[in-house]
Amino acid sequence: MSPVRPALPVPQAGTWVLLASLYCAQGLPSGLMAHALPVLLRQHGVDLALIGLLKLLALPWLFKVFWAPWVDRLASERLGHHRGWILPLQGGFTLTLLGLALLAPQELFGDQLPLLLGLLLLINLAAATQDVATDGLTVRLLPERWRGLGNSLQVGGYKVGMLLSGSGLLLVIDPLGWNLSVALLAGLLALLLVPIWRFPERRQLPFQPDSAEPAGAGLLWRHYRGLLAQPGMGLWLLVLLTFKLGDALGSPMIKPMLVDQGWGSAALGQLTLISSLTGIGGALLGGLLYARLGAYRALLLGGLVQAVGIAAMAWLVGNAEPSRVYAVALFEQAADGLSTVVLFAAMMRQCRPEHEGADFTLQACVQLLLAGLVGALSGVLATSLGYSALFVGAGGVGMLGLLGVIGYFVLHDRKLRSR
Repeated sequence: MSPVRPALPVPQAGTWVLLASLYCAQGLPSGLMAHALPVLLRQHGVDLALIGLLKLLALPWLFKVFWAPWVDRLASERLGHHRGWILPLQGGFTLTLLGLALLAPQELFGDQLPLLLGLLLLINLAAATQDVATDGLTVRLLPERWRGLGNSLQVGGYKVGMLLSGSGLLLVIDPLGWNLSVALLAGLLALLLVPIWRFPERRQLPFQPDSAEPAGAGLLWRHYRGLLAQPGMGLWLLVLLTFKLGDALGSPMIKPMLVDQGWGSAALGQLTLISSLTGIGGALLGGLLYARLGAYRALLLGGLVQAVGIAAMAWLVGNAEPSRVYAVALFEQAADGLSTVVLFAAMMRQCRPEHEGADFTLQACVQLLLAGLVGALSGVLATSLGYSALFVGAGGVGMLGLLGVIGYFVLHDRKLRSR
C-alpha cells in the first residue's frame, strides 16, 4: 500500500478544469492518427500497407516507461515540476500542428510523406512524455476519494480529444479545407494550455527531491525496484494483467462481427460516435462509484459489468437488428468506461510521493502487456470458435479476473491487520 499522504481539501473547480484540459489535449494526437489520417491518406492514394504502419508511430506510448523516472526526478525551478514538462511539450505539439497547417495536403500526402511521418512520431513522443507528467500531477492533486472522478476526466477528456481530432476533423475538412481545419485544431490545443499556464504549481505542489532517488546511472532500476518492493505488489500485478483481459479478447471482434452481418460504414460510424459518448458517461459514473464504494467494491462492480457487457455481444450473432445492437453496444461501452476509470483510480493508490508519474506509467504498461497479446489472437479464435463462443468465453475470462481483485484485497488487507 502506498505511503500515507497528508489530507488534501476537496478539489476546486479549477482543478477539474485543469485536468480535463490536459487529458483532452493528450487525446488529440491519438484521434488524428487513429481516425482521421487513415481516411485522408487513403483518399490521396497512399498504399494500405503504409497506412497500417501508422500504428508503429504510437510506440513511444509503450516505451515511455523507460524515461518516465526522469520525468518524475527532473524539475524546472522556474516553471515547476510537472508544469515544466507539460508547457514545452504541449507547446511543441501545437507548433508542429501549425507547421502541418501551412503545407499543402497534396504534397504532404505525396512527396513529403516521410516528413509527415517524422513529425507524427515527434508528436507521439511529446504526448507520451506529457502523459507521464500529467498522471503524476493528477495523483498529487487528488486525494484518494476523488481519484475516481479524476480518472473520469482522464478517460472522458481523452475520448473528447479523440473525437475532435478524428471525427471532428473529418466532418469539417471538406467545407474548410486541410489548412484551416488543422489550424483550428492547433488553436484549440493552444487554448487548452491556458489552465496549466495559470496553475501555481511551485506554490501549491512544491517539488520534494528528498523523496526521490538521485538522478544518474541506475535511476531506472532504483525507481521501479522501490515500486515492486511494496507489500502485496505481486498480487496487484496479477490484477493489472487480468482485470481487462476479457475485454481485450472480445472487443476487437465487435466491428467485424457487425460487418459480417451487413452493417455498413455509415451505420458503424454513427454507432461508434454514440457509443463513445455513452462511454464518457460510463467513465463519469465510474468516478462517482469509486468515491462512494471505495477501491475494492468499485473494482468488483466494474469487472462484473465489463464481463457481462462483452458476453452479451453473443446475443447479437445471427440477429444484428439495430435496436438490439444499440442496446448491447451502449451498455458495453458504458461498462468499459466505468471499469477503466475504477482500475486507473486504484492504480493511483500504489503511487509513491515524487514517483507518481513513473509508478502509474509502469502499471499502465503492465496492464496493456498481456491484453495486447490476447487481443492480437482474437481474430484467430473468432475464426476457429465462432463469434458467439468468443464473446461468451471473453465474458468468462472477465469473471475469472475478479478472482485476482478478491485475492489482492482479502489477502493483502489480512496481512496488514496481522502486523
